[in-house]
Order: sequence, then C-alpha cells, then structure tokens
Amino acid sequence: MADTLEIEIVTPERALVSDTTSAVLIPGKDGYVAVLPGHAPLITELAVGEIAYRKSGELHRLAVAWGFAEVLPDRVVVMAETAEYATEIDIEKARREKTHAEERLREAGSDQEAYDRANAQLQRAENLIRVHEGMGALANLVP
Repeated sequence: MADTLEIEIVTPERALVSDTTSAVLIPGKDGYVAVLPGHAPLITELAVGEIAYRKSGELHRLAVAWGFAEVLPDRVVVMAETAEYATEIDIEKARREKTHAEERLREAGSDQEAYDRANAQLQRAENLIRVHEGMGALANLVP
C-alpha cells in the first residue's frame, strides 16, 4: 500500500489543488472525515468547513462550502461550490458578509426560505473568518 494519496480540489471557477499528501481532513455533511492512504471508497456531501492536508510537513488549509468529495484508496477529489486558501481570504469582506447575514437573519421573520439563505451565508462567512485566523483546531489533527 502506498504511503501517499492524490488530492484534487476544484470549484466551478478553478482548480485549486492537484497534489499528494499523507492525510487529508474533509468537512463531510455528517462530520469531519480523516482520509489516509488505503481508505475505503466513499462519496460524501461537503458541509461548510475547512479542508486541511500536509505536504512535506507544511500544513495547507482551505475554507470550503458545499459540494461533494469522492474518496478512493489512493485519491481524494473534492468538488466544492466555493473554496479558498486561508491565505487568499479577504478578511474584511468576510466580516462584512457576516454582518450582512446577521442583519438578514433578523429581518427574515417567519420567512423560512429567507432565514435559510441568510443562515447559509452566515455559516460561510464565519468559516472564512475561522480559517483565515487559523482557528480551525481540527487542522492540527492532520499528521
């Protein structure tokens, strides 16, 4: 069995990652999934969260929101609606989006659809802030 696996992360706009790693952490819909070489095949829906992987001892972190991940014993393919490296995040824009989402939540009232959209926007903005600020503690678990 190999000691590395390939990782690819793409969005509709661009391919972000095409690399190899010894482990990757993915935010699945039902919780985080740690993937090591030889992992059993699976497909999971992505939640809003952080993807983390190491290469040559360096930790790579990305904020992702929604999509799917396919895990094979030697490869992980992530197809995300949005994904950004921690270093690319415009923190001021993320903070403005958070404030706007909080306002929209207050204004939603009994409109469930408006509430759900605002809540999704809030989750994404808070995740961007966490990842940018290095507060994604789960990333520290990646070997």
